[in-house]
Amino acid sequence: MSENPTLPAATAPTAGAPTVVLVHGAFAESASWAEVAQTLSSHGLDVVAVANPLRSVAGDAAYLTDVVRGLGRPVVLVGHSYGGMVITQAADALGEQVRALVYVAAFVPERGESALELSGRHPGSTLGETLLAYPVATGGNEFRIDPARFAAQFAADVPAELAATMALTQRPVTEAALTEALSVEPAWKRLPSWAVYGDGDLNIPAAALASMAERAGVRGSTVVEGASHAVGVSHPDAVATAVLAAVAAAGSVTAGA
Repeated sequence: MSENPTLPAATAPTAGAPTVVLVHGAFAESASWAEVAQTLSSHGLDVVAVANPLRSVAGDAAYLTDVVRGLGRPVVLVGHSYGGMVITQAADALGEQVRALVYVAAFVPERGESALELSGRHPGSTLGETLLAYPVATGGNEFRIDPARFAAQFAADVPAELAATMALTQRPVTEAALTEALSVEPAWKRLPSWAVYGDGDLNIPAAALASMAERAGVRGSTVVEGASHAVGVSHPDAVATAVLAAVAAAGSVTAGA
C-alpha cells in the first residue's frame, strides 16, 4: 500500500500499448476523467472515456462491451465507484481483450454482490441521506445527489467552483443498477488489478474499499490521505500512476520514465 505516489515523467507515444478505457460511476460523467485522461495521454497512451448509461449492471456492461469491441485492440479497464461493477461484468464478455483492471474508489464485486449490498457492509457512508429519488418511465426510481449537498458528500476536496459544476452535471443512476448483482465470475480473479481510493470517502467507506481490494488480491492499493469519493478529480496523478502501473503489467509499456 502506498500514499500519494510520484507520477512518472511523461513519455513519447508507445506503439502497441493497450488503450485505457475510463468508466465513470453514479453521479459523475465522462468529463470527470479529464485530468486523468490528459495525464495518460501525455504518457503516450490512447484513452477513451465512456459515457456510462447508469441504467443496469448488465445493460451498462453490454454497452461498454460494444465500445471496447469497436476499438478492436487490447484495453485496460478503469472504473470509478459503480463503474467497478460495470468493468467487472464487461471484462467477462471481453475475455483476453482486457489486460488489466483498475478500481478507483470503486466496488470490486464477487459474483452475486450488488453495489448497494457492498456499500452497506461497513459503517460510514452518508450517501443515502443526500439522495433525491423520483420515478422513471421504464419502472422503479432513479437517484441523484441533492446539488446543495453534492460538494460535501461527493467532492469535499475539489475546488468549490468545480464541485458546483459537477453537482449540476451529475448523471443520475437507477435503483435497479444499484441493486443488481454481478452475474459472472469476477475478472479480477484472472486479471492483474489495482485499487486507488481516499480515506475521506463518504460514499463508499474506506474500510469497505480496503476490504474489497484485499479480497481481490490487487497488485497495488493506493490510499490517498483525505481524498473524497472524487479522488480522480482531486488527485488525478495518484489515479494516473496506478493506471500506468496496470499498463506496464499488461506487458506493452513501462510505467517508469
